[in-house]
Amino acid sequence: MNRPPHILVVEAPYYTHIADHLRNGAERALTAVGATHEVVSVPGAFEIPAAIAMVARSTDRFDGFVALGCVIRGETTHYDHICAESARGLQELSVRNGLAIGYGILTVENEAQALARAAAERRDKGGEAVRACLALVDLKRRLAGEENDNADRAARQFAAETA
Repeated sequence: MNRPPHILVVEAPYYTHIADHLRNGAERALTAVGATHEVVSVPGAFEIPAAIAMVARSTDRFDGFVALGCVIRGETTHYDHICAESARGLQELSVRNGLAIGYGILTVENEAQALARAAAERRDKGGEAVRACLALVDLKRRLAGEENDNADRAARQFAAETA
């Protein structure tokens, strides 16, 4: 079956201007390969794994998921807990449930670092998270015996960018 991937983008717009950059990069990357998508918002990065788990349990509409958010270090250890637990939760979902998840949660020291990583004309971490997700969608489809030019094109693009 050669159908475009349908992706759920889960964003935590705690820092709205940074989230906008991440989402814009993600949407450009999805459009570039002809993928369709939906977007849902949650309060913060900590809630992203729970949202993906809820959606994955309730529907099979999505071929993959993209997690977008930003955590900026503050004066307490809260940063460490949020970063570690959101990453652990997403990895656990991916490994245990076989979900294709692109990780686009920035974990930075300050706003300048976040903007440098989020902006499409700079590091484009939103687009990078989409390309990682689509590479996993492609792998999953290949293992299931499906062909998919859209996901395959994204997987090749991701491999070229990370080489």
